[in-house]
Amino acid sequence: MRRLYPEYQPEPYAMKPSYPLSVLDLSPVTQGSTPAESFRRSVDIARHVENWGYRRYWLAEHHGMPGIASAATSVLIGHIASQTRQIRVGAGGIMLPNHSPLLIAEQFGTLESLYPDRIDLGLGRAPGSDPDTARALRRNLNSDPDQFPRDVMELLDYLSDEPRNRILAVPGKGLNVPVWILGSSLFGAQLAAALGLPYAFASHFAPAQLMPAIDIYRRQFQPSAYLDKPYVMLGYNLFAADSQEEAELLASSWQQSFVSLRSGRPIQLPPPVANYYEQCSPPAQALLDSLLSCTAVGDADRVREQMQSFIRLTGADELMLNANIYDHRKRLRSYEIAAELRHSLA
Repeated sequence: MRRLYPEYQPEPYAMKPSYPLSVLDLSPVTQGSTPAESFRRSVDIARHVENWGYRRYWLAEHHGMPGIASAATSVLIGHIASQTRQIRVGAGGIMLPNHSPLLIAEQFGTLESLYPDRIDLGLGRAPGSDPDTARALRRNLNSDPDQFPRDVMELLDYLSDEPRNRILAVPGKGLNVPVWILGSSLFGAQLAAALGLPYAFASHFAPAQLMPAIDIYRRQFQPSAYLDKPYVMLGYNLFAADSQEEAELLASSWQQSFVSLRSGRPIQLPPPVANYYEQCSPPAQALLDSLLSCTAVGDADRVREQMQSFIRLTGADELMLNANIYDHRKRLRSYEIAAELRHSLA
């Protein structure tokens, strides 16, 4: 496996029994379908992965994207939680610049009240949209780099047992919903470390600073009331199938979508195309190559090898898998294959 950064070569980490796997779902809208169909597929996947032993099912906030239906993230989290029994359901994440901290405290206080001990709240500082959409969402874009840390601390205060703020989040106060810091740069790693919060890195689409971010987070981590030692969860693309050839074909839908997104033309998730990578321009191939270190493509044996190498390299405490596959049954099968590998990853 190609290393992300040759200068970062940590000793292999001891892996744990029954390695924890989770799912990141953008509730993708496939070509020819609707968001309503996407939501039904999300429920079906959540029920299956719960039965297969996955730890979490997270949904991500994006806006103005024709291929992503999870814009009203807290609403969809409540729907998924209502259709499952015990899997943790959460946000990966809520883009806090789009919202007031009080509003998010109330929303996730409501979710925690409805589904106790099952709700996670991941927070990101990107708008999850283009600048025009971001202005339409909150209408006052703040360029102050300290605003996000202030908003996070305000939100943590609303959810605490004894808030310092005289304004109360009801529900919210005293519920202490687990809060994660999300990131794809060193900024989030530093903030998560300073606040003593768990850290989730978006390596599935932006791996460039993965190893430096993990290193900074672990070195600078300050034990807190939330967490006594660092905890790292990493995004990871998954295209598992019963043959290598099939897995490579399935991955082409994600490849098409990602290339279009980075070209400024977001699209609905398209059907797979044979030999798509070979047909791409050199810049598009380079873009896709940058993600290969955080992606497993293949049959069970190949996927196991790729995931084990990634876990040993990074020391990740948990992987959050994103199987952005056009065919619903094939997407389920991909998660099923990974579930069957959990014990062999330990």
